[in-house]
Amino acid sequence: MYERKRLYGAGRAALLAATAALSLVCTETALAQDNTDLAASEPTPAIQELRRIFMNDSINALTFHSIDSIFYTLPVKAGKIASPLSRDEHPLNFTYDFQGQTHTPEQFLERTYTNALLVMKGDDIIYENYRNFTGPDTHFLSMSMAKSITSILVGAALEDGYIKSLDDTVETYVPELIGTAYEGATVEDLLEMKSGANRPDSYRPEPGTPSAKLREEILVYNRRRIVEEAFMVDKIAEPGTIFQYSTLNTNLLGWILERATGKPIDQYMSERIWVPLGAQADGFFLTDGPPGVGRSTNGMGFNATLRDYARLGQMMLHEGRVGERQIISPEWVRTSTVTTGPEPVSADEHWGYRYQWWTLADSNAYMAIGLQGQFIYVDPDTQTVVVKLSYLPLATAEAGYLESEAFFRAVSNWEPTRP
Repeated sequence: MYERKRLYGAGRAALLAATAALSLVCTETALAQDNTDLAASEPTPAIQELRRIFMNDSINALTFHSIDSIFYTLPVKAGKIASPLSRDEHPLNFTYDFQGQTHTPEQFLERTYTNALLVMKGDDIIYENYRNFTGPDTHFLSMSMAKSITSILVGAALEDGYIKSLDDTVETYVPELIGTAYEGATVEDLLEMKSGANRPDSYRPEPGTPSAKLREEILVYNRRRIVEEAFMVDKIAEPGTIFQYSTLNTNLLGWILERATGKPIDQYMSERIWVPLGAQADGFFLTDGPPGVGRSTNGMGFNATLRDYARLGQMMLHEGRVGERQIISPEWVRTSTVTTGPEPVSADEHWGYRYQWWTLADSNAYMAIGLQGQFIYVDPDTQTVVVKLSYLPLATAEAGYLESEAFFRAVSNWEPTRP
């Protein structure tokens, strides 16, 4: 099932409830064969150890921009011509306040473990900075910013007619999910992190626990496909009723996209987004297995240059348009990023969540956020885009997120002036 040629070949007319049991039997047989084949081609012990520790504080300043040296990848091809980015550089001559103290942008870079930072006002790059031996050609790991990219792809597939409705249930496209905790959840439920399945993200599971063992099987050894988790979780609520942030929801959106379009997600993204966007370089997805078997980890594993992330932010700022080309409908951009208030995340926080984008309760700004400090911040009211790529320690990441938000708000309110 999860071999690329098999995963992408099944179309929307795949067998539904009447053949779900047979489909699941075939799935288990294929998985067993896949796992046998993979055991003979596991990564070397050195690579296995790097995969275990790539998020660690002592090494992530490097690994977060060297992921293709550690994991298998699939390219998202760029076109031959990059869209121009104009420049009107200014010093960041403002300060921001955080937890009762005032800081400068220079202090912000170090305080929040920044690898690269880019600020745009309107269509102009105002500021661009690379640190830790990175540069314009460096590819940076998105972490969960990939979720927002997946949302863009869902909007494209809806517009193209591959996905008929956000009210379609997951089994409409992936009948293997009949009988799982995800049966009955809609595409919109996955977008909003309201699937009803009990699979919260755990970034450092306790060694020896089932969660830790599964992480090893998928990311370290590549013995299992990442969507296999869907067959291992329980249901805790009816779909659409409670918010639980889970990368598996986004991975299943990727599976739906591949079934609906009949294409690997890397190919569909190249054709539908990356080439029309005018990306300057190929992007790539980290995969959960070797070539011919592994699929793109669309929930956390995209990689691109700083400027190409900025191009994505600019496309969103301009309601899906790049130059004269409308890539995604304005309606999808607005719907997927509309301010939700503190719900559905929690009543005592000012961040909300829409279609795989984080929203701010008191602002029209919204963010793609990745673990340990990856951000695309878009403020339509002030025509501001900020891309920040970081290596925050996991233990202090939450404070880093809040300080980054304080900086972004200061950037939005700042009007560039010459000294």
